Amino acid sequence: MSPKAIGISSRVSKLLGTASLVVLGCVSPLAAQEAPITIVINQSPWFPGFQTVVEKYEAETGNTVNLDVNPFAGSLEKQRTAVRSAESPFDLLIMNAGFFVEFYTGGFINPLKEIDPDFELSDDIFTFDDSVCWDAETFKITCDGAGQLVTVPVNPFLPLLHYRSDLYEANGLSVPTTWTQLYDNAKVLNDPPNMYGISQRGQRGAFDVTFDVLPYIWSHGGGILADQKSGDFTVTINSPGTLAGMETYLKLAKDVGHPSTAGQTQTNVIQNMATGRAAHIQGVPAPAQFDDPTQSAVVGKIAYAVVPGSEEFGPAPGLGHWLAGVPKNIPDDRKKAAVAFLGWFQTDAAQRAYAEAGSPPVSRSVMTSEMADLEQFRYMRALAESIPKARLTFVIPEASQVLAVTELRLNQAIGGELPLKEALNTAAGEIAKIMKDAGYDAPQLDDLK
Repeated sequence: MSPKAIGISSRVSKLLGTASLVVLGCVSPLAAQEAPITIVINQSPWFPGFQTVVEKYEAETGNTVNLDVNPFAGSLEKQRTAVRSAESPFDLLIMNAGFFVEFYTGGFINPLKEIDPDFELSDDIFTFDDSVCWDAETFKITCDGAGQLVTVPVNPFLPLLHYRSDLYEANGLSVPTTWTQLYDNAKVLNDPPNMYGISQRGQRGAFDVTFDVLPYIWSHGGGILADQKSGDFTVTINSPGTLAGMETYLKLAKDVGHPSTAGQTQTNVIQNMATGRAAHIQGVPAPAQFDDPTQSAVVGKIAYAVVPGSEEFGPAPGLGHWLAGVPKNIPDDRKKAAVAFLGWFQTDAAQRAYAEAGSPPVSRSVMTSEMADLEQFRYMRALAESIPKARLTFVIPEASQVLAVTELRLNQAIGGELPLKEALNTAAGEIAKIMKDAGYDAPQLDDLK
């Protein structure tokens, strides 16, 4: 999709002049109170909800917001270029959990209280493993001590278990909390090619197969790096825990999964569920799509739960959420306007409107409010329960280099191009080199035999 600018005020101004704005469907000659801002953002299933909320903000305030919409990789590259230029063309960067740290460590994001001393993150907004804060002295993600608020969450992108509630009821199944229970349920419902017990995302991409397998390997005590937040960069992708997690993933794929799991993208997985060909998926909540009769054959039949875990370690979903930050290299009036939008966005009214427009909110109070009892918002309680169990995927600026390795090697293991142990050992050596070349103390485990 080519980049485009979207915004009520910007569109209306072409016809009515920049002093006009839309308020409740009527034109008012009020002037905007803040400087116009531009937000660079990725095209995603939750984007239409964000666009709707931006339009609501414009209508209510008279302020102009333009959206520069791009594919995932295109948005990231635009942000990288923008923060290194003399003046960023973007006033808010919508950064993914896999890559935001490189903007923090580079010193490109303006602490929000430096722009507005009175700005606070609402108590209702999740901090997503403290990822909204950065201690520039210690180079750590923390809201304690010298940690400063630098971003506001805009989307709680983390996986939930999606399952066919109608088939569960018909077969007397209980919602699984462990991978073993999920396997047993998927086996009952597996009827290929009409119905796959589960559809998993195994395709290589920017952050695709890695994101899908993290809940498996973390919940078995494995990982990619030992403990990034505490500074332990031991390479653990070839640990016994990671091996056990991948064996669980592959058992589901082989016995009750899609026959070409290694080629399944996020879009494929969602489509498998929407067309009634998958009994389970692990994915970010996109309830509007599943409940839209023009897009879905399973309207009202999808329910949501925390992703399973192992009996020993419990569930461990990975955070793939999105954060909005203000770049340092823009004029003060645009910084102030960007912060004004962030302040409005975290209000209860804005978060409710966000949910009503089809995008999961980032507000705890909205997720656990009476809205969660409504059919269209039935994912909310599972999401609110999942977020405190979720963890950051990467807190190092070398994330993209590490992901290039994991995306390739995990995909090769799933597709049968490399034996699992060989794939994990190979990945470990490649990741250790990346980390050591970057100056980290990154011990490597002995190869799996």
